[in-house]
Amino acid sequence: MSTTLFGQKYRSPILMAPIGVQSLAHPDKEPGLAEVCSELDIPYIMSSAANSSFEEVATASGPGKRWYQLYWPKDNEITLSLLERARQNGFDALVVTLDTWSLAWRPADLDNGFLPFLAGNGTEFGLSDHVFQAKYKGKTGSTVHEDIAGASTEWMAQIVGRNHTWDEVAFLRKAWSGPLILKGIQHVQDAKAALTHGCDGIVVSNHGGRQLDGAIGSLDVLPEIVEAVGSEMTVLFDSGIRTGSDIIKALALGAHAILVGRPVMYGYAVNGKPGAKAVLQGLLADLHLSMATAGIPSIGACNREVLRKTPLGKDAKL
Repeated sequence: MSTTLFGQKYRSPILMAPIGVQSLAHPDKEPGLAEVCSELDIPYIMSSAANSSFEEVATASGPGKRWYQLYWPKDNEITLSLLERARQNGFDALVVTLDTWSLAWRPADLDNGFLPFLAGNGTEFGLSDHVFQAKYKGKTGSTVHEDIAGASTEWMAQIVGRNHTWDEVAFLRKAWSGPLILKGIQHVQDAKAALTHGCDGIVVSNHGGRQLDGAIGSLDVLPEIVEAVGSEMTVLFDSGIRTGSDIIKALALGAHAILVGRPVMYGYAVNGKPGAKAVLQGLLADLHLSMATAGIPSIGACNREVLRKTPLGKDAKL
């Protein structure tokens, strides 16, 4: 069941996907889920849209593996401050999400007037960062805690509304010595560009289907991306993982590991840490038993030979 990513051995090919504003699921927020992941030896990827700080998650996670997902600020000084804090708190890898520099059209959120960031939820990285604090006070004359709504709005303006370019990846590559992973790759040319610009890995992901209506499924493009760059960089898979057989399919199509998100958050919402732990343990057991049932002896044996593509709908032949 074990696998090796970026030179480190992990118990399984499962990683906890970055999910923002985890207080919406449970009052234990990010530290509670990070603690669960540490207990199960599953790397916890912390979102930039967190309700908790690096320091709080590091304390809860203890010896557990943790990665940092960056929503890339416009201000390089703020970016460098975040990366340094991540490094100091034992975050091993940097996952840069590419597909939310602008929030998508989300009618349900608009109908409900739902944008938690304006109320100071999911903006803790900014509110707790000394560089951002100093810049905000210099601009407004107020501390972030005197004007949480205003500071939260200013923080959101840092991480949405401007895309970064391929040439700017060199800045991150120089600033971050650990694994550098780009998340949100859905096209072969972008995968090749990530490799060309010095990235160590990519996450094939459509952001769980939350950003672009009608976007192609990540699994549909995984094989061609793996064929293009899989022998030269680590390819991770995200979006739609629900079962052990889902994991087998992604691994057999060339992913080195997978990220799981929604199911764990459902468990977290229902029963806190025990609920999240039960979901992850169930997924691990499902993967183990599905491999055994299919006669697959190891993660390395998950390859194209264990798959058969079955045509559906109009593609099926009578």
